[in-house]
Amino acid sequence: AAAGLSYVGAYVINTYKSYDNFLQDKYALLPAVIILCVAVVMFAIGLIGCCATFRESRVGLGLFLAIILLIFIAEVSAFVLGFVYREKVKTDVQGTMYSVFEQYNGKNPESKVVDYLQEQLHCCGVKNYSDWTTTQWFNSTGNSSVPRSCCRQDAKNCSGLLHQPQEL
Repeated sequence: AAAGLSYVGAYVINTYKSYDNFLQDKYALLPAVIILCVAVVMFAIGLIGCCATFRESRVGLGLFLAIILLIFIAEVSAFVLGFVYREKVKTDVQGTMYSVFEQYNGKNPESKVVDYLQEQLHCCGVKNYSDWTTTQWFNSTGNSSVPRSCCRQDAKNCSGLLHQPQEL
């Protein structure tokens, strides 16, 4: 389990590099760091449990049980906090995404991240393609189109025009 958590934590940190412009709050990496710390602690606890079982130590097994109960309580608390604050996290991420979309000009690093995100997630805009209608880029192009990264991969002649929403 500790190895699995280590992999998940490392994967989240590695993936974060692609989306760091959207997650301007550096605390966005905190869950991944916590997962890695939990993996280390789980390895140590597993080692204690194995040693206590091997030696048939009642004190060691009691300590192992107490630690497992504390971990269970911490997991339940984390679940409740995640459930309670899910809307705040959603609002914060959407606000940051809107600000990054507002900075889109097709050339800057933020633009590359937006294009990458839209291509990887097969989406257009924060909620849908109409989000682009309020950006400076949309108004400056004058042709009522969204970036080509909004186009479906199977659409061959997609130009990003809004009168062809089936291609977005």
